[in-house]
Amino acid sequence: MAITYTNGSASIGTTEYSIIVPGTPAPQTTDGVFQFWVDFSAMTATEQYCVRLYEKYDSGGTQRLVEEWILTGAQSKPLMVIPSMVLGEGWDVTVTKLAGTDRTIYWSIRKIA
Repeated sequence: MAITYTNGSASIGTTEYSIIVPGTPAPQTTDGVFQFWVDFSAMTATEQYCVRLYEKYDSGGTQRLVEEWILTGAQSKPLMVIPSMVLGEGWDVTVTKLAGTDRTIYWSIRKIA
């Protein structure tokens, strides 16, 4: 099986930002096993960020929140890894700043197809 890597970065503010199609959240239907790596090494003690994973239960369903992670302050383990998941019905991963200064966040999307 081939593994593909997609990398990106953006300055994250208070608007929910999709790391899949950079910018506005939008359901994705590309299927595969995905793992997401997000680098929060730029965070300081005054900041808080939220990472969300969305998916649909089937192609005709409504996209729903699957997991949410809240990161507060400087991270002792700054590289967040979202466990591998089978996705394909209407998924997305977003990052939002909840408090503090906008920071540039880097990520890697790893897909097994």
